[in-house]
Amino acid sequence: MTNPLIAARNAFADAHPEARTDLNGRDWGILDVGEGPALLLIPGTLGRGDIFWNQITALSGRLRLVAVSYPARGGVTDWNADMVTLLDRLGIESAAVLGSSLGGYLAQYIAATQPDRVTHLIAANTLHSVAGLDQHPPYSLDLASAPIADLRAGFGNGLTAWAKAHPDQADLVELLLQEAGGRILEAELRARLAALKYGPELPPVILPTTRIVTIDADDDPLIPMEMRQAVRARLSPSVAYRFLNGGHFPYVVRSAEYTALLEQVMGLNVSGPDWGTAPERVQ
Repeated sequence: MTNPLIAARNAFADAHPEARTDLNGRDWGILDVGEGPALLLIPGTLGRGDIFWNQITALSGRLRLVAVSYPARGGVTDWNADMVTLLDRLGIESAAVLGSSLGGYLAQYIAATQPDRVTHLIAANTLHSVAGLDQHPPYSLDLASAPIADLRAGFGNGLTAWAKAHPDQADLVELLLQEAGGRILEAELRARLAALKYGPELPPVILPTTRIVTIDADDDPLIPMEMRQAVRARLSPSVAYRFLNGGHFPYVVRSAEYTALLEQVMGLNVSGPDWGTAPERVQ
């Protein structure tokens, strides 16, 4: 049986193949689609730039969407510099920056160190600190030398358990297993994991709170409630978008709601579900 998520992602990837570009000696994958105010999309560990295919498809008539895939080298501080280089190269003076998970950590670092380049920070399903992360698998492994099969199996075990608990998300799990199983190359996967394990502590974000929003989900298996609360406390967002369900990937699982919240943040006409106007907006 055809997996509709994989089929849709593959159709998008065929229509919008990832370009490769060298940024400060590191080979990044880049999607640059649409016209208008810029929105930089930074995925988590298990996603290339096209993991945001639903949002790019829905918003490309109104926004310029730049989605990135991580290189095989470097870490958060390097990638921060690379994103500045990318914006310069694309002629983008400033952009809204959405990062999910690992990407949310990088997005917070960018907003803290390059506030003049960030119109909005959208910190999604992410963490506030990497302290103690190296005590938990797979980060507790030697990421440089551990067999790649062990690293991939770790993702596989977690995803399989998630599918059993949430059979309605079996299609998403199959897509993510493809990513972990080889669509994300070995060196790229090791670099993503190492970027968090050895990541810097985040500097304070000095953007006005009106330019900061957070996104989280009550059933996120990777970001516990205490961490979600710590992200909000650290950033003091003007709006906190909260999914009652959607796991760690609400932009895939609940794409219409996710697109609607981005329309709100970017000041566009909202075509999807109404999130309302409260400081915490719940769907």
